[in-house]
Amino acid sequence: MEKRVIDYMLVPLGLFALVAYHVWLLYRVINYPTKTIIGINAIHRRSWARAMLENLHNNGVLAVQSLRNNIMSSTLMASMAIMLSSLIAVLMTSGGKNKIELFIFGDKSEASLSIKYFSIMASLLVAFLFNLQSISYYSYASVLVNVPYKKISQDDEHEKLIVDFVGRSVNTGSYFFSLGLRAFYISFALFLWIFGPLPMFVYSFVLVFMLYFLDVNFHCGAIVDVSDEDISVRRPIKDEELGIIIGRPI
Repeated sequence: MEKRVIDYMLVPLGLFALVAYHVWLLYRVINYPTKTIIGINAIHRRSWARAMLENLHNNGVLAVQSLRNNIMSSTLMASMAIMLSSLIAVLMTSGGKNKIELFIFGDKSEASLSIKYFSIMASLLVAFLFNLQSISYYSYASVLVNVPYKKISQDDEHEKLIVDFVGRSVNTGSYFFSLGLRAFYISFALFLWIFGPLPMFVYSFVLVFMLYFLDVNFHCGAIVDVSDEDISVRRPIKDEELGIIIGRPI
């Protein structure tokens, strides 16, 4: 019973650390986008979309190739996720008590083993679905980026709406790819849970520590300002202005 208590204490604490960090990160991305790498990348993707649409004759192929590379990355991640989830499903149905001897400590019951396998499989399936959504948005953006909107309509408002929509599609695809990648990170934490709650607990806090330095922008500099006239490096933009430029991530 004492070993089960360790699972009940350390595993929820590890998961809470991961969830709390990502809730905090979402708050920072929404309210202070220039202080996060995700927010800055979103601004640059909007600038990229406008630059591609400004000169489709020269940039059309480049835009499609760039989006195709993103589609290939999402496809690779989705393939890995569904393959690993299928492997976990096979392990769940194969049974066998010899696997339990691999545990260092913690709950060694068959019910606990099934819960661990199911948690890993669920996390991988979530990663698979996120990457599918990413592929969908990237594919949609690859079509929209080659629409000759200047020949369709000379209305400036219509042009602004198209550029904004393409930028949002590219950003949304990137958001789903990031979510799928983080689902992979969490699935590895659940995989370590098979060997006991302590490895999973330690990995969760190490992962939060590493993600903090990957997600937070420690360097303040000029941000590319997306305007209707041109794209140039201008003064640093306030967070309130950037909230209007990049929209709200999902």
